[in-house]
Amino acid sequence: MHAELFPRDRAQVAPGAVHVPDWLDESRGLRLLRACRQWARPPAGLRTVHTPGGGTMTARQVCLGWHWYPYGYARTAVDGDRAPVKPLPDWLAGLGREAVGVALGPESVPSEPYDIALINFYDADARMGMHRDSDEKSAAPVVSLSLGDTCVFRFGNAESRARPYTDVELRSGDLFVFGGPARLAYHGVPRVLPGTAPPGLGLTGRLNITLRVSGLGPAPERIMGDSPS
Repeated sequence: MHAELFPRDRAQVAPGAVHVPDWLDESRGLRLLRACRQWARPPAGLRTVHTPGGGTMTARQVCLGWHWYPYGYARTAVDGDRAPVKPLPDWLAGLGREAVGVALGPESVPSEPYDIALINFYDADARMGMHRDSDEKSAAPVVSLSLGDTCVFRFGNAESRARPYTDVELRSGDLFVFGGPARLAYHGVPRVLPGTAPPGLGLTGRLNITLRVSGLGPAPERIMGDSPS
């Protein structure tokens, strides 16, 4: 989604972790953004997440399929308005499978459907501390899609939040997938670069759409059909 003198190449950041620049073209990015704006509306809409220790996440979040809260999943927004979680559309689950095939190869595409989407909105001051995606019962690869402002994405190791880690610049349209030996690696967002979103997107801030397979059994009602036009 950016014109460059030297196009960015895909890169393996760690075994099982692959960065694919500009995977979403402008048209697919706009369609996904329109859908995110609808999902962010109440009920079970965009919320501020509070941790058990009394902390507050600076990135705000809305969930599809299953509602994530620290540190588990529910079928309702238990730490919000307690409304039923919005269903995850089949087209978005299919996008996750497509992304894994592109990044890691068809042999890594999980047999189970993607049934969780965590959509985080970052304003200029938002951050995400180093953490692991470890509340799922499935070891299927995690899919991360970026829209809007560029961020620094810190991808570490599975043993601790400390070094070694690698800082990757994720721009609008970029795909990042991690599975296999990297599935439980610590990762975070130490900063967002304000004003770097593509002008044509019409977004101030950054959206991150993270797709996961829960392994928790039958998901809430699914939505059939194509992506929004």
